[in-house]
Amino acid sequence: MEASLSFMSLCSHTTKAEVDLGALAYNYHQLRQLAPPSVKFLAVVKADAYGHGAIPVSKKMEELSADFLGVASLKEGVELRNGGIKKPILVLSGVYQEEVEEVLDYQLTPMVYRLEIAEALSVAANKRGKKIPIHIKVDTGMGRIGVFFEEAPAFVNRVRRFENLEIEGIASHLSTADEGNSSFAEEQLKRFSRTIEEMKKLDIDPPFCHIANSAALVNLPAAHFTLVRPGIMLYGSYPSPSLKDKVSLRQVMSWESRIADLKKVPAGYPISYGRTFVTQRPSLIAAIPVGYADGYNRLLSNRGEVLIKGKRAPVVGRVCMDWTMVDVTAISGAEVGDEVVLMGSQLGQEITPEEMGGWIGTISYEILCAVGKRVQRIYKG
Repeated sequence: MEASLSFMSLCSHTTKAEVDLGALAYNYHQLRQLAPPSVKFLAVVKADAYGHGAIPVSKKMEELSADFLGVASLKEGVELRNGGIKKPILVLSGVYQEEVEEVLDYQLTPMVYRLEIAEALSVAANKRGKKIPIHIKVDTGMGRIGVFFEEAPAFVNRVRRFENLEIEGIASHLSTADEGNSSFAEEQLKRFSRTIEEMKKLDIDPPFCHIANSAALVNLPAAHFTLVRPGIMLYGSYPSPSLKDKVSLRQVMSWESRIADLKKVPAGYPISYGRTFVTQRPSLIAAIPVGYADGYNRLLSNRGEVLIKGKRAPVVGRVCMDWTMVDVTAISGAEVGDEVVLMGSQLGQEITPEEMGGWIGTISYEILCAVGKRVQRIYKG
């Protein structure tokens, strides 16, 4: 009977990600005070709010009086509207011609950088007797999407002839705001400012001019203009280590699991696929029910670490689809059912998404966004 209850208790502990909405609120207030009160605030919630859950995060942002929400695609915007979100939603990547009717249906604000899309939006709005607010995307040096900055005033002048479009904003994106050398970011700011001035000469003066991402919000006050667009820092992660001394943030997501099994193995015993790790001594190996299908990157094989009883335990062998093995030989008293922290804090120790990214040569954004859908999200605060 005792064994049965123990097994049932273990099975009730699934791998989970805890999202602290109180920490999210703290980060919002820390970032909000970096810009003047007159500057509007757009909270970027694309990619399921960087893996944290777009609807719960967006509801918290509404509660905190964020002025806009930013998503990557029309689909993400529709998801928020269906989830009850009322705030203005800016579709940062723009929309396709086949999506213009839904822009109207769900009262979304698209980024526009192609004339045929502007025309299609205007035609759809005209049929309904409505106007669509749009923001014009300008490429000042990112080389991704947007109207080339020198062509932007003429482009905007053509777009404003569509009577059913309201040019509400003009935007660009900084490519190096998180780097120590700010020379190119400053050049982008000059190009953006020049574009705005040229538009004013044509009597085009949209209320929202925005280029500041998280790093620029902290590092480049000149980039604030009339709207700022922080993303990653809302979630407690720093785009650059140099920013840690400039603003205090709290990690919003923690990622936890449990030891599902323990196995004593002799020296010379291979662990996991490919025998990429072979024990050098008699070892105690813990099996953790989380793998790359949950977003725990396979590149963490033989590189990652987890926290158990406040101590670090190395990942050994290849990360599997559903399982990861760690060496707990040096952790006294490790038992089946013990909490395993993949990301977050435990007894004074911490593993951050930045550290995890460093282990595999990527960034914290990817670590957070990768936490899979089958990992249960638990919200507090």
